[in-house]
Amino acid sequence: MKKCFLLLFFAVSIVLLNGCNKEYKDKRVSLDSDVKSSDAANNYLTRPVYAAFSLLAGHGIDLKDVKVFRNNSDFLEIQVTGYNRAVYTKRFDYKVDWLDKNGATVDSKAAVWMPVSAKSRTTFDFKAVAPSKEVTDFRMDTRKTPE
Repeated sequence: MKKCFLLLFFAVSIVLLNGCNKEYKDKRVSLDSDVKSSDAANNYLTRPVYAAFSLLAGHGIDLKDVKVFRNNSDFLEIQVTGYNRAVYTKRFDYKVDWLDKNGATVDSKAAVWMPVSAKSRTTFDFKAVAPSKEVTDFRMDTRKTPE
């Protein structure tokens, strides 16, 4: 009976803690699963244990805010803010595709993978500026930095 109560208490705690974890969503920004979590979270043998632990301790990158504005030169600029919940530095790359008013990609030599390094348990941010004034929106992808 005592074991059943402890198991039930643990299960309810996980559900409640998971419900308190609100994730910021911006459809224009895509966080790759390798960026959001560590390799242990993606390993099929350790995934169940790691998932239970991560609900309590947290891991990986959280997207906190995406600000979009026109700078003084009238170019679209974005500022992405996040938080690294991992206990080690996370390195990842991002690439911004700039879009015109019709949703078509605007060609740019700056549309390349750029590195980001987020120290353990700290807030980080980075900016990107559109290549032309005709840009009205963006789409950003991330990936784990190739080794």
